[in-house]
Amino acid sequence: MNKTIHGHIAAFLTILIWGTTFISTKVLLRSFEPVEILFIRFMIGYMALWCVCPRRLNIRERKQEWYFAAAGLCGVTLYYLFENIALTYTLASNVGVIISIAPFFTVIFSCLFLHDKRPKTRFFVGFLIALTGIFLISFGGDKDLQLNPMGDLLAVIAAMIWAAFSTITKKISGFGYNTIQTTRRTFFYGLIFMVPALFLMDFHIELMQFASLKNVLNLLFLGFGASALCFVTWNLAVKILGSVKTSVYIYMVPVITAVTSALILHEKLTMTIILGIVLTLIGLFLSEDRKTEKHTAKAKEYKVYAGTK
Repeated sequence: MNKTIHGHIAAFLTILIWGTTFISTKVLLRSFEPVEILFIRFMIGYMALWCVCPRRLNIRERKQEWYFAAAGLCGVTLYYLFENIALTYTLASNVGVIISIAPFFTVIFSCLFLHDKRPKTRFFVGFLIALTGIFLISFGGDKDLQLNPMGDLLAVIAAMIWAAFSTITKKISGFGYNTIQTTRRTFFYGLIFMVPALFLMDFHIELMQFASLKNVLNLLFLGFGASALCFVTWNLAVKILGSVKTSVYIYMVPVITAVTSALILHEKLTMTIILGIVLTLIGLFLSEDRKTEKHTAKAKEYKVYAGTK
């Protein structure tokens, strides 16, 4: 049970930081292009993980390397590129809602590729309630719902890519390697796959962009916190809780974003947004299916007790 609690803490800490990264990104977009921010933050994260754990990861089986390459391609390169491109076609609120369906795709991928058991009705009820809450948070202010087929489709693809990343991460966790080393390996492939995008997009770094202390501090926050730390804690949570239970915490991102917007940017919290926050938290609680966890823990205790007889 202590291990399970550590998994939930790791997932919550990850989402707590990821939910506030929009502020740093918003500041940096005044001086940097999206692809420049993406490359710099993961390069900082990669170097930070080398400093924390300077030992080289020795792969036992060559075919395992393909999983690390796939994780880097999905979780680092494709997800963020699709999300950023989607934001150029549609509203950020649309993307926020659509990305939140990632846990649904995670269930599908986990059942198909990891042969996990199909979640009970409780999960899907929680999913619908949380999605309703996220919708209210995203459009509960002065924003109007606007459908943009191209951007919305790209956001759906991004959600599917993140679900694939979570599923691959669960597979990697079964290899028994150090979480920091596996995360660093994932970053390496993510940066490699990102290189072609640098030539296709407007990537042009100048020293003047780093003259502002505000820019430097925000890049360090994204590199050390949102990349190095958060991907390690996310992978740790997936290792302990599984890809489905961990992905459910994605519901919390719009909640944290709404609260931090009110506290830091002084944006208004309407009654609709507050209702959305409450519904999202209820949906999260239902989707976590904590009763199952308790029954599983009791069953394990009974087996241990029976084994001593």
